[in-house]
Formats: sequence, structure tokens, C-alpha cells
Amino acid sequence: MIVRLDLRDEQTVQKLWNMQKRAYRVEAELIGTEDIPPLRESVEQLRACGETFYGYIEGDELAGAVSFMLEGETLDIHRMIVDPIHFRKGIASQLLASVHEHGCSRIVVATGSLNEPAVRLYERHGFTLTDKKEVKPGLWLSFFEKTIRR
Repeated sequence: MIVRLDLRDEQTVQKLWNMQKRAYRVEAELIGTEDIPPLRESVEQLRACGETFYGYIEGDELAGAVSFMLEGETLDIHRMIVDPIHFRKGIASQLLASVHEHGCSRIVVATGSLNEPAVRLYERHGFTLTDKKEVKPGLWLSFFEKTIRR
């Protein structure tokens, strides 16, 4: 079940923060750097980030989450998080499909270029690679977008 997460709730934000740490450690290994902003973020910073979060609940457990910001007709995905113990269950695909319900005409997202599972996820869901940028020596980000036909 996918539900909107209320980051004012202490238990919710703590579960999200813990899951985020586990998930982004895996990405850090894939892309070869620990210098990923969510790994340095405090609970307070997460709560104050201004993003809208939806979580994938399995039983009573938070198994994944997506966050985004709407800017006009563009939905900008900021985080796609799946707890490593829930990898390969289709959770990211379900979360990605859920963001289409927010009335946008375009969705954009960036991920580490070496994060092959994330790159494949976006390509499988019809996203097009629009750019690659080296954001620091040896660290490349891939930028994707998808136009939503209404």
C-alpha cells in the first residue's frame, strides 16, 4: 500500500531516515563514493527538506519511499528509496507509477550514472536520458525525463 508520509510524526520520520541510510549506503557502494547528501542528512534536515513523500508500506513496515517537488507542470523526483531487505520486489516501480497521479505533464529525475539498477528502472518506465554531468571528479549523474500524455 502506498500512503503519503507525514514527516511531522516522529516515528515516521525516524523510520524514513533509517531506511534512507541503509538504501543510500548501497548506492554509495555502486557509485564509489560516500559523498551522497542523504547520507549526511540529519533527521531534522530530512523533516525540513520541503519534499512531498509517499511510502510503500508492507505489513506495518516502511519498505520504500519516493519524494518529489512539483514545479508548475514538472514533477521533480528527489529520492527513490527502497530498503535493501526489500530489493527486487517491484517496490520502486510501484512508487514510480504512483507519482504519475499528481497531474504533471513532465517528470524529471537524476541518479548516479553507475547506479545501474536505478538507470534501468527509469529506462524501463519510459524515461529518456537527457544529460550526464560530472558533479565532482569521477562522480557522474545521469538526468532523465518523461513526458506524460494526458
